[in-house]
Amino acid sequence: MMIRKRILPLLLIIALLIPATASAQEFDSSAGVAALMEASTGQFLYLKNADEALPPASITKVMTLLLAFEALESGQVAWEDTVIVSEAAWRMGGSQMFLDVNQEVSYGDLVTGISVVSANDGSVALAEHLYGSEAAFVQRMNLRAAELGLTRTRFQNSTGIPAPGHEMSARDIAVLSRHLILTFPRILELETMREFTFNNIRQYNRNPLLGKFPGADGLKTGWTEEAGFCLAGTAEQDGVRMISVVLNTANETERLTASSELLTHGFRNFKLTTAVAEGMVVGEAEVKNGKQQSVFLSTTEEVNVVVPIGREEEIELVVTSPKDLEAPVDAGTEAATLEIRLGEETLATTQLVTTEDVARANIFVRLLRAVGQFFRGLIKRG
Repeated sequence: MMIRKRILPLLLIIALLIPATASAQEFDSSAGVAALMEASTGQFLYLKNADEALPPASITKVMTLLLAFEALESGQVAWEDTVIVSEAAWRMGGSQMFLDVNQEVSYGDLVTGISVVSANDGSVALAEHLYGSEAAFVQRMNLRAAELGLTRTRFQNSTGIPAPGHEMSARDIAVLSRHLILTFPRILELETMREFTFNNIRQYNRNPLLGKFPGADGLKTGWTEEAGFCLAGTAEQDGVRMISVVLNTANETERLTASSELLTHGFRNFKLTTAVAEGMVVGEAEVKNGKQQSVFLSTTEEVNVVVPIGREEEIELVVTSPKDLEAPVDAGTEAATLEIRLGEETLATTQLVTTEDVARANIFVRLLRAVGQFFRGLIKRG
């Protein structure tokens, strides 16, 4: 592997100069709205109308489930806690787990019912139990969306039933799905359950990817006449997890086909690779008034990125945003940012730190350097 280096004051650019190959982005999803993400890095590998805000139907419940698991984590509730079903929850139509009014049900059963059979009644019962009313729960949903940077998301209810202004983008759904999966991987144990029996009523998981696409283990289907057929899907193969989102497809067949195409595109055309290792030295920076006039910079973490297969050698490492360092400088001081690029796209960033302490030069060394710089300036002007 050839590496050409050019060092500028406080700026190092390392370019791996290999010709570009055909782009994997030539793929075109059969869905009108689609997104594909690699989960560990959060990199988007494909986007099609992905910032258009649309009705998400029951994909809404990805947020409902996130808040449900966050409440468990914080100790606000326990899996075995008893929830009393309100009339409002009991009256919910659409997909349901068939709760009875005033029935006592465990919090865990509600979470399971929401996960496996997309229970609208379970979603409202859970929302009321956590926040007193569904309206208060929805306020928390929207606050959490803002905290996660979901800029094209607005919730009006906990279920996804049609409501003016209730919308999400495919990009936001992928980001939210990734957060739920990485933060609470237990969700996938529920999402892979093929059936759920409650009140002696046996129902089957609605996710069409399960058992049909290799490695599929989630996440959430949706359908209303307004939203069309939607699916936030995920699958893992050889340690790599992909998340796909399709919105507003015409029927169940198109939804399954589009989701399978997206996931297949991800697994067959992209590779997860290590761009930089932890502790890798990437250039050096000047240190003003230092006993030594420069210090090496290194990474603090391993950084993995996803690239089209065959383009691994085109990765560029570019040091940007250098900081002015003046002695004394401690080892581990943040000194610059490393951008990992593929062509014009920045795939990831990480901080670079100094590898050692740099003491301040004594007064005589500093005077000697100043004199040297003065005469070098005279020579240049001459």
